Amino acid sequence: MSARPIPTPIYHITHVDNLPSIVSDDGLLSDSAMIARGGPAMAVGMSSIKERRLRLPVKCHPGDFVGDYVPFYFCPRSIMLYLLHMGNHPELTYRGGQGPIVHLEADLEDIVNWAQASGARWAFSLSNAGAGYSEFRSSVGELDEIDWAAVANTDFRSPEVKEGKQAEFLVQRFVPWELVERVGVQNAQVQNRVLAALAGATHRPPVDVLPRWYF
Repeated sequence: MSARPIPTPIYHITHVDNLPSIVSDDGLLSDSAMIARGGPAMAVGMSSIKERRLRLPVKCHPGDFVGDYVPFYFCPRSIMLYLLHMGNHPELTYRGGQGPIVHLEADLEDIVNWAQASGARWAFSLSNAGAGYSEFRSSVGELDEIDWAAVANTDFRSPEVKEGKQAEFLVQRFVPWELVERVGVQNAQVQNRVLAALAGATHRPPVDVLPRWYF
């Protein structure tokens, strides 16, 4: 099994249309918090899965639910992005493709340090956190239990790779915008839209065109 990359980047994906509200909120909100305020400008996930995540427990933090946490993947070019790219999943209402989807990259250790200092709980899953059978952990020392070879694999036809690649890092309620270290986009057109959304922000991370992060 491959070792965890150090430093450990993590990635939150969202539609470029959601960036203005993320910047105005000074950070990323959990699904439950977003639902309480009427939802995002552009929802890109599967509504049935999001609803299920509101009821699924984060088993290492009794009383908490997956939908109360801001989710990150451990890799760009995730399986969820592939589903958005294909646009043919029956539960997917968003049909805009991967082009407008942006990757918000952060550093795991920085977020853990912030969470511990602010009293926010965090956890990670060993597979899709939206699956009832997923296992959860809440210690940096347990990160080696993630299948890092699967996370890095670009061929996820194998069921084992598919499971491991969908591991998630979860942060309770909110993640500050200032912890986003880079924004990755597919093309220059979306890059310009991101730059416009960030024009008035105090924190303006680099916005890089990274086609290798896309299908």
